[in-house]
Formats: sequence, structure tokens, C-alpha cells
Amino acid sequence: MMSTGLVYHPDYLLHDTGAGHPENKERLISLMQHLEKTGALSQLKLIQPNSNLALEWVKKVHSPDYIELVKQTCEKGNGMLDPDTVVSKDSFNVALLAVEGVLQGVEEVMGSNLKNVFCAIRPPGHHAEKERGMGFCIFNNLAIAAQYLLEKHKLNRVLIVDWDAHHGNGTQEIFCSDPRVYYFSIHQFPYYPGTGKENEEGENKGKGFTFNMPMAAGSGDLEYVEAFENILSPLALKFSPEFILISAGFDAHQDDPLTGLKVSTKGFKKMTQVTKKLADSCCQGRIVSALEGGYHLKSLCDSVETHLRVLMED
Repeated sequence: MMSTGLVYHPDYLLHDTGAGHPENKERLISLMQHLEKTGALSQLKLIQPNSNLALEWVKKVHSPDYIELVKQTCEKGNGMLDPDTVVSKDSFNVALLAVEGVLQGVEEVMGSNLKNVFCAIRPPGHHAEKERGMGFCIFNNLAIAAQYLLEKHKLNRVLIVDWDAHHGNGTQEIFCSDPRVYYFSIHQFPYYPGTGKENEEGENKGKGFTFNMPMAAGSGDLEYVEAFENILSPLALKFSPEFILISAGFDAHQDDPLTGLKVSTKGFKKMTQVTKKLADSCCQGRIVSALEGGYHLKSLCDSVETHLRVLMED
């Protein structure tokens, strides 16, 4: 019986960011071809989103004015939400489909159909704030999934682990005052988007439920694995999450052209192992991870495959 799911839909390729943009459809084309070639795809339950859950839940995280801005900008075609975040006529619907993919992944895990799910989606999400899209992100896929878990499934504690090379300013902003969501981010600093300092710990009731680990350029497996084993693990065990979401960006890889970090494919394997062990200890193994960054095609494909193979282990 398959224990791991893969969310994918061919319409994710319709989000057109234009020539030369690093976040482009080739990322998913290459990934799916790689997973088929290596045989990993046949070991996964393919989940193709087809429900209409997304907009209802997007509205619980993003403001009505922002959602309307995205819709109108996309309808005009070939627009921008910010200088990095290019949209096309199909981008609004594709962004909703990305959200739907993650929500269906959550349903598969919460329904005990699968132990864990990886979402091969685009556009990514962790930079999207309540009222602003930025950094290639339109809607905050995992923030919406966390809100869905809190409201629909009545969970009390959700952990978001963000190992994308860039700080997830949007996720942090959305949950900065909510003690039900623990946000852990490890990222290159100083670097885009400029947030994610150690002293950013949340606000009001959420103070102490945000933990940022800024890493200097050149940091690699040694620093990352130590952070996961010695810092994330005790924090997570103390929080005792009922579900773990992973903002799985692979742009901290040593071959990635956009960052200065030196994590290897083996490093991502170890980070996944530590996180999976936490899930097994705290929440019956419940994990949904969603693709964020990763812009070197070979290292992206290798790292995602490694991530999936750890998730598939008994």
C-alpha cells in the first residue's frame, strides 16, 4: 500500500512567467520526467486536484482587495504584482489550483489515506503576505493549509518548517500573533526579502512561536543538520504539533544560481529525516510538504527525489 502522495496537475504549467524568469514551467516538467525515469513516480499515489475548495480558504488568509487585484491583473494578461512576480491570463486560476492541491494533500493525510504528501505545485507561496504578492508568490499555499487545519479539522498546533533559502516573510506575517502555528525558518541572511532576523519571534499571543535561523552565505550541510538536530528538534518536541507542513524550497542547494548556500542533496535528505522523525514522534507521521524555490534543474530533481524517498520509508 502506498504511503506517500504526490500532488501534480498539468495546468500548473499554464502560469507563464515569461522568457528568462527563474520560476518557470521547466521546473515541474523536468521534475516529473525525472521521477518517471527513476521509477519513483510509480511508487507514489498521484493526487490531481479537481475540487473548488481554494477560493473560500484563500479568503480566510488574504484580503478581498488583494484577491481582486490578483484577479484583475491576471485578466489583463502579462502583468506584475511586483517586479519579481509576473502573472499571465491563467495565473489566477493556476494559483487557486496550487492551493487546492495542498488542501487535497491535507485531506488525504487527515483521512489516513496516506501518511504524507509532497505537492509539486507552482506558483510557490511563502512570500505572499495578507495583502501583497511578491518573490514569485501569489497566494500563500501553506499558510492557507495551516488555516484549513485549524478551522476545518479543529487542530490546535501546526508546525511549519521552512527550509527555502529565502525567508518566508508572508507566512511569518500571517501567523505572527497566532500561538497555534509555530513557524520555524532557516534561511540565508542578509538576503531577499530582508526579513527573518533572530529577534523576530512573533507578537502578542504569538510571541515565542516564530523562530528564525539566519544563515551566512557559505553555510552548508554541517550547519543545517546541526540546526535541525539541536535546535528544531527540541523546539518541535516541546510544541508537540498535530501536523507538520514543510515549505520545501531547494534553492539552498550548492548548485543553485540564486543563492549563496552550500547544502547538498544529502543535506536535504538528512533534514527530511529529522523532520519525519519529529512527525512520527508527535503527530502520527502527518506531513504535507509543498515546493517553494529551487532553480537549478538537476539539483532540484535530485533533491526532490531524495526528499520523497525518505518520506516513503516505513
